[in-house]
Formats: sequence, C-alpha cells, structure tokens
Amino acid sequence: MDPSNNNGGQKRLLALAQRLRLHKPPPFSEDMLEKIMEESKGKVVSRVGFPGPATAIAQNKGEFRFKRAAVLICIFEGDAGELRVILTKRSSKLSMYSGEVALPGGKAEEGDKDDGDTAKREAMEEVGLDPQLVDVVTFLEPFFSKYLIIVVPVIGILHDKKAFKPAPNPAEVEAVFDVPLEMFLKDEKRKQEERIWMGEKYVIHLFEYEIEHKKYLIWGLTAGMLIKAASVVYQRPPAFLEHNPIMIPRDITKDTLIH
Repeated sequence: MDPSNNNGGQKRLLALAQRLRLHKPPPFSEDMLEKIMEESKGKVVSRVGFPGPATAIAQNKGEFRFKRAAVLICIFEGDAGELRVILTKRSSKLSMYSGEVALPGGKAEEGDKDDGDTAKREAMEEVGLDPQLVDVVTFLEPFFSKYLIIVVPVIGILHDKKAFKPAPNPAEVEAVFDVPLEMFLKDEKRKQEERIWMGEKYVIHLFEYEIEHKKYLIWGLTAGMLIKAASVVYQRPPAFLEHNPIMIPRDITKDTLIH
C-alpha cells in the first residue's frame, strides 16, 4: 500500500474518533427497565419464556438488578479505504447464541472500570485483541437481550489493523472475520422477519455476508447494534425501516428485545 494512502487513512480515523467522542446517547437507567416490566406486568419476560425472573422482579424490586454486558464495535479502515468492523462466529458448544455471529463482548466483571473496560477485556479473551490497540471513542444506548441482560455497545477505533493478529479462543469462538460497516445501512443483502412481542409485531433484520467462500448470517441483537452504529458513524439513517415504531419508545431504550 502507498504510504501516503496509509497516512490519509490515519487522518480519517483520527477525525472520525474526534467526531464520535461528541456523540451522546440518550440517558438510560435500570429504573426505566423496571418501569417497562411493571407497565407490561411481566410480559417482557414471559413472552420470551422466562417466567421465573418476572416473579423475582415483582417480589423483590428493591433487590433485583439486571445483569450488564458490553460488546465491542471495533472499527478499522480496510485496504480500499472503507470502514470495517470485527465480528466473530460463536462456538457451537456454547449454551447461549451457539454458532451465531456476534460482536466480541460479554458480561461485566468486578474488576472492570466501565463498559469500555468490559468490552476490551472480553475482546482480548475471545479473539486476542490487545486492549491497548483499541481507542474507545463512544458508547451507544443500551440494548436489552432476551436473557434479561443490559448490553452496552462500545465503539472503538483500531488505528493499526496490522498489529492485530486474531487468536480466537476455541472454547468461545469458531471464526473471526470482518465486514464493511456501511452494509448495515443498505438494503442489498438484507432480509427481515416479523415476530410478535407483547401482542405486537416487530421486525428482525438479517444480513448475509460471504468472505473467503464462507457465508455468515448477521441478525437479531447484533444486527440491531450494527445498524445503530452505522447510523451514528455515517450520520444517516438506514435505507429501510429500522424497526416497528410501536415497540418500546425510543426515549426509553431502542431496538431492544430482538434476538
């Protein structure tokens, strides 16, 4: 690659990092989730097959706390100057989301300083990404998984892609690959399915991607977070209806129970 092009790429990434640091997600707290649970009378949980936790929340509101997790949306510049993001295919042996495409990440641990620390630690454990290579620039509003986990997307910039040598942990990850971020704003490789939640319809987005003769399906929670990240990075909405507006109000949480 021409060194001048490489310098140009670094400047673009630095400019992107500076702009993203100004992004401020809407305020969010666990009290908002508890309000949703109370108003829906446990439907958020029972609809996805977890009646036990709903009872626990109803009986122990002062003690119950949703578990928290963070995922890393690690952006770097590809050889053609396009922005790309690192993804994984989870091990088929895992109990949750086995064999599915996901962003590196996991549940918060006691020693983590914040969501960025959680996301970078998990990326190191899962794919061998050195935390020092990642410049955390912003956070997106949390998503709410069907396992009653608050998932915070953390956007980080990988300025030196060549310094990252993927080393997937076989217990958790079957493959590491990357995709162009902008594809999540386009309608070219996208399908959608309608599901019912709390008696209402909502949309799940599914994106197909092929690289090195391998096909991957990116959908559900991961797709929703990447749609949001791409919208923030490129400063424009997707070329399709992002989700059904009768879902949970955007000022509470966004694209929540999708997966």
